[in-house]
Amino acid sequence: MTINLAITMGDPAGIGPEIIARACDRLAPRIEAGEIRLTIFGDVGAMRKGQEIVDSKSTIHEARMAGEWAPLSIVQAGPRRGEIITGQVSAAAGHMAYDAIALAVEAAMAARVSGIVTAPLNKEALNLAGHHFAGHTELLAHLTGVKNSVMMLAHGNMHVSHVTTHVALEDVPKRLTPERLRRVIDLTHEALIRLGYARARIAVAALNPHAGEGGLFGRQDIDISAPLIAGCVAEGLDVVGPVPGDTVFVKLRGGQYDAVVAMYHDQGHIPVKLLGFRVDPVTGKWDSLSGVNITLGLPIIRTSVDHGTAFDIAGLGIASETSLIEAIEYAERLAKPNRKEPV
Repeated sequence: MTINLAITMGDPAGIGPEIIARACDRLAPRIEAGEIRLTIFGDVGAMRKGQEIVDSKSTIHEARMAGEWAPLSIVQAGPRRGEIITGQVSAAAGHMAYDAIALAVEAAMAARVSGIVTAPLNKEALNLAGHHFAGHTELLAHLTGVKNSVMMLAHGNMHVSHVTTHVALEDVPKRLTPERLRRVIDLTHEALIRLGYARARIAVAALNPHAGEGGLFGRQDIDISAPLIAGCVAEGLDVVGPVPGDTVFVKLRGGQYDAVVAMYHDQGHIPVKLLGFRVDPVTGKWDSLSGVNITLGLPIIRTSVDHGTAFDIAGLGIASETSLIEAIEYAERLAKPNRKEPV
């Protein structure tokens, strides 16, 4: 069974073209064997430049949106609307990034691909182009008509879903509602089952220190999270919490849970990225990142790298494709029917 996946370039001025080129080279044996088919949506010129930078040997065929796609091909995502300079924020790059995502979503909704894997975009460039979204998650929700999607990060045995993401910290307590928490738990449970986890053990992180300390540090965990979790347990779900945020991720890493529901962006992102970044002990700089961003609640499969456009190293040929490879593998696993073994 061949898994057909769309790869969106993200911001063409960032490292997207380079990591896609490297990923294509690494996956060449599997593409040639017919295990996967990759269709890149983005700027052809930027893709060719990315291939040159990393000395890619892969042959990427140019294709039209409605045409027949080769096992490895690229679809030009709309016209260039200005000059795109590597490493620089521009409206032209923002337009291209948006067009690539819109076309890939169209292909996924029409079942021409089994899922979408996204390279990083730049939020400033996206907004300069007139597309006012906080990021991929919000943009994909808009394009697919979904109002309450959920971000899940994955790294090794760490799966972390988020009640809130790109909002000010002062707004988080207002967005912790029983309805939102229940949706995040349900989508997390569903994703774990699809990934092969029979029990789907979920821990809900506390919003406040020490889960509120009996009300001394806030009552959201006591009045909202605890009753909702009790209701989930009564219905047969394997959910515990609220578990204090300073210990819940240690327990997740230790295998006591299969996923954690985090309350806000940094609470969930910091532990995953701390484990995912590989730092060069000599230079003190990170040279690769392991981790995947999965959007739950969409009518299509979407996974992504767990890093940004890295304009500071774009064009240097040193960007790592590790996270992109992992995102492709996760999309494959989610797309395969009747999975039984856990990821």
